[in-house]
Amino acid sequence: MPQFIPGLELNRRFYLEVIYPILSREFTHLHYSAARLGTGSEVLGYDTPMSADHDWGLRLQLFFSQEDFDKYGAEVTEKLRHELPYNFLGYSTHFGEPDDEGTRLLAQTDGPRNHRVEVWTVRGFFEEYMACDPYQEPTIYDWLTWPQQHLLGVTAGQVYADDLGDLAMIRHKLLYYPHDVWLYLLAAQWSRIGQEEAFVGRTGDIGDELGSRILAARLVHDLMQLCFLMEKTYAPYPKWFGVAFSRLTCASTLMPTLSQILDAQDWRAREDHLCQAYETVAKLHNGLQITEPLATDVRYFHGRLFRVIGADRFVSALRKALTDETVREIRTNIGSIDQFSHSTDLRSYSELHKKLQLLYK
Repeated sequence: MPQFIPGLELNRRFYLEVIYPILSREFTHLHYSAARLGTGSEVLGYDTPMSADHDWGLRLQLFFSQEDFDKYGAEVTEKLRHELPYNFLGYSTHFGEPDDEGTRLLAQTDGPRNHRVEVWTVRGFFEEYMACDPYQEPTIYDWLTWPQQHLLGVTAGQVYADDLGDLAMIRHKLLYYPHDVWLYLLAAQWSRIGQEEAFVGRTGDIGDELGSRILAARLVHDLMQLCFLMEKTYAPYPKWFGVAFSRLTCASTLMPTLSQILDAQDWRAREDHLCQAYETVAKLHNGLQITEPLATDVRYFHGRLFRVIGADRFVSALRKALTDETVREIRTNIGSIDQFSHSTDLRSYSELHKKLQLLYK
């Protein structure tokens, strides 16, 4: 294998040094945008040499107007099959046939290149990737049923050219949740914590050490997700969740404590470290100044010997701060798709997301 080059940089050079010259020479009047968006670890900047073993390489999207797509789309795709070099910076421009799982790997050829320079309209790409019309204003229910990974896929990555101007507008619109949706998601995340915060001690007290560990790990995940929300940063899917968390502002303070929770050998030590984490995120909440200040000290759970932060207090305060009537009318605290399900299939298949909107109505 050639020396590894992160995918976004590799494709930036591929566009500038190969794709742009071909289009400028062969399609002189064509206006388009070019980007690397959507799926793939390289879109988030998390790719490593191991990423090259599946669906990684010289790949990007070209976006045309509907008129130019209809007139030139197939011609551009075919022209690139014959005009692309066989290799660029040591990487083949040709991808082999899909395997049983649909994965395509870099391969060598001496014939036309089965490249992955995809030609789209902007609307067509977003309809395929997110099942939405990017030119329409998203509804509250759209925001709640779009996985954060999908939102990351279109707001991260890189745009190499935007002659059409649409990508910048759409990416800005999707940069983060509207204010009241954000407040609702924060309330839902605190609600998840409140539903289980007493059980680490309760299970431990009856000798269920495995159950206590599982619950503690769930709460660590919920606290991490809460921090993503507090810092207004979309969280990626599980493979990159920890890496992305380590880049949050609060990570340097919280990561040692979260590790101690997971490493604790008995429920009392586990609870001690959880209480430290609870008080830290409670202070972070107050720092947002989105509700009245709330007490940040832990307390005993309804007079029992188990210590909790009393997460329901934060849920109530956040729901009280809501002003959008559509959001206020959502009676449950299930939150968004990422909060009520960890199913990869449910998050991945965008055609299912519209059906989930019934949960909120």
